[in-house]
Amino acid sequence: MAGNRYDSGQGADPRGGWSAPPQQQAAPGGYGPTDGPEYFTGPQQGHQDPYHAYDPYGPRAPQAPHPAPQSPQAPHRDPYAADNPGHTRAFPVGADPYAGEPSSYGQEQPAYPYADGYGEDNVAVYRAGGQSAPQVTGPRPTWRELLTGLFRNPTAVFDRTRDHQVWLPAVTVSLLYGALAVLGIGLTRDDVFDSTFTVALTAMLAAAIGFTLAGAMLGAVTYGLARQFGGDGPWQSTVGLAVLIGWVTDAPRLLLALVLPADNLVVQVVGWATWLLCGYLLAGMVRRVHDLPWGKAAGAAALQLLALLVLIKLPTLG
Repeated sequence: MAGNRYDSGQGADPRGGWSAPPQQQAAPGGYGPTDGPEYFTGPQQGHQDPYHAYDPYGPRAPQAPHPAPQSPQAPHRDPYAADNPGHTRAFPVGADPYAGEPSSYGQEQPAYPYADGYGEDNVAVYRAGGQSAPQVTGPRPTWRELLTGLFRNPTAVFDRTRDHQVWLPAVTVSLLYGALAVLGIGLTRDDVFDSTFTVALTAMLAAAIGFTLAGAMLGAVTYGLARQFGGDGPWQSTVGLAVLIGWVTDAPRLLLALVLPADNLVVQVVGWATWLLCGYLLAGMVRRVHDLPWGKAAGAAALQLLALLVLIKLPTLG
């Protein structure tokens, strides 16, 4: 009979000596042979169908297969998460932390173009005035550029000499000014003219050395005050320029005093005008060399300006 898996035609009648069909090896997983009809391919004895097992909570839906593993992806970074309390924003040195996201972390920022290695210490990292970037110094000016530039273009001269010493011009001008200052005061001039040559020469040499030391001391005071106010300029250029400004600005009055009386109106006007010019140049020098605002620069130069008024201007103009 067809459909009972007996080739001899034996039916499934018990009277005919029915017996169960021979067992065949089950397919892997506990299921019957895969080459027969569907109703003969049920689960075999000793195996349990995982989809038809007894479940006290009822039948369950087949579970979906697990997805294939995917390559890990970088997590999305919130650019504003670091602004929340308890977080810290990382930004490269020299970048503004409030200007938005930097283009790339770790990118080296350009440094200020300091000259001659200046600016490598922690003092130069913090700009005292905070107004602008430090000025780039150039080559050392010549004597002519230095002396004429103090009146024609003082800002450029201060920027160029910021990292250069000007000791030789300062000492030379101090000695010459001291020697002529003896002749510029009425009483001392008469004493020098009435004395012998040796006495006159000694007086002029003593005055030259005294004015040189006095100028250096006043310049050192100006440098110390500038540093106290937060300046970061070198002491060589500060003292040298302070000495030059103090004596060179008074040179027009001194030359007039050699030929005119001290109470002459022209000498008086030139004397007070050059004193004001000295104060302006001293404050401008401290501002450019030490990168200070005008108020602090004027305060640093005030003591030297007052000393010049008491020691030089008042005795000659009073």
